[in-house]
Amino acid sequence: MASVFTHAFVGVALATAYAGTPTPRRLALLAACCAALPDADALGFLCGVPYGSVLGHRGLSHSLLFACLTGLAVTRLAYRELRGRAFRGRALFFTAVTASHGVLDALTSGGLGVAFFSPVGLRRYFFPWRPIAVSPLDPGRFVGRAAQRILESELRWAWLPAIAVVLVSLAIRRLGGTKRGA
Repeated sequence: MASVFTHAFVGVALATAYAGTPTPRRLALLAACCAALPDADALGFLCGVPYGSVLGHRGLSHSLLFACLTGLAVTRLAYRELRGRAFRGRALFFTAVTASHGVLDALTSGGLGVAFFSPVGLRRYFFPWRPIAVSPLDPGRFVGRAAQRILESELRWAWLPAIAVVLVSLAIRRLGGTKRGA
């Protein structure tokens, strides 16, 4: 997996690209949470859930179905005032942010892959190109030289591209004079 820091950072970056600056705090916080949420499945290890099961790490909680349900639920709970097109747009945004988690994990150098189509299909996928060093599930192993190597990899392949997306979106917004609301 990519580290929780990177998932959250990408969520905030996507919120900034979506809403512009200043990015509404609620949107940024929810985006960070949605981007990191799929790794809550790691708690299953404490309950004896096998890694490769549908409820295991990178299983159902990393799927596109989970991303859609999360996007709808977060929008319904946090933005009750939105209706119609505004609701659908915000739900799609939170769906994409949640799905970004699986995309980043499929770019890592380890693990069993990501079950994008769970529960319908249980096959796990990686992208052919996997430049991000995998982060350990055990936070106690995220120290020293190993942590430095992981963070350097994530900086290069996740943080810098996320910053580039923000800068490009802000430039386009500035040229076009558009801004999305909270």
